[in-house]
Amino acid sequence: MRSFAGRDILSLKDFERAEYFRVFDVADELLPFARDRKNTDLLAEKTLLTAFYQPSTRTRLATEAAMHRLGGHVLGFSDAKMTRAGDFYQESIKDTVHMLEYYGDVIAMRHFQQGAPHEAALWSSVPIINCGDGWGEHPTQVLTDLYTTLNEVGSIDGLTFLLVGDMRMRTMHSILYAFSQFDVKAYVVSPPEMSLLPEFKAELDERNVQYEEAPSVEDVIDRADVIYMEPVVQPDYTVSRQEKAESYGLTDPAYQVTRELLRDKGRSDAIVLHSLPRMDELSTDVDDTRHARYWIEAFNGVVMRMALLSLVLGAME
Repeated sequence: MRSFAGRDILSLKDFERAEYFRVFDVADELLPFARDRKNTDLLAEKTLLTAFYQPSTRTRLATEAAMHRLGGHVLGFSDAKMTRAGDFYQESIKDTVHMLEYYGDVIAMRHFQQGAPHEAALWSSVPIINCGDGWGEHPTQVLTDLYTTLNEVGSIDGLTFLLVGDMRMRTMHSILYAFSQFDVKAYVVSPPEMSLLPEFKAELDERNVQYEEAPSVEDVIDRADVIYMEPVVQPDYTVSRQEKAESYGLTDPAYQVTRELLRDKGRSDAIVLHSLPRMDELSTDVDDTRHARYWIEAFNGVVMRMALLSLVLGAME
């Protein structure tokens, strides 16, 4: 297995099966610090730089919280409009990263341009962690989702996942790439205009990913061990920021999960994951059921980023 020290975390395309479990093992080892709200000095001499060109709540704060739990330092920006990359100068990724690499030991980047973290990695002498790039990928979120599944269900292999939402989303790309390394089956439910693109299907077929498209949640929810959701009403991820419109569509019931649907047709032990934020695709009446795991998922986001930071900075091997 390759070392994680000094390594960029850009995509789950190139993650090997053993590497997933190594990350999960390190997360288990560090979990007590997050659970007990204690800090360690594991990365006391290191600095994380967060470069977020697109809005974020959970990903940025979980990454920063992870660095604080590890005893490290944090600096960065959460609004590119307040930087020279987002004003009159429109500073290039190359020039920005050449500067940022002197200010920190690892850079966590979110960008509205697909492939931007990959470009940053070409110019950076320190590791780049992709925290979401346009419609591209979101590896840290999906590692969190799989870790949550493993902890809550006891396994990943042998499970059936129901993926609901916009299949152009970066989380959907990353989780389907990850499925190539596990013995799982995926049912994919999305509006036709948000379905899997032909070129992405070809990639999944090359990787022997087992998936099947279905017209509605109701048709396949009885087969799902894990229900993994994203909104179908959402902003354009190819722009730096999009304000909420005065009016917008509501989610078709075919792509919704409710308490009633889980009770009447879902498996009694099925769990629901959602990276959040949500719109009306996941009703709030699910929050108080045994199926909800999205709040645990949010907690695990800190644990997972602790694992990744400690690995890429060489504190864990």
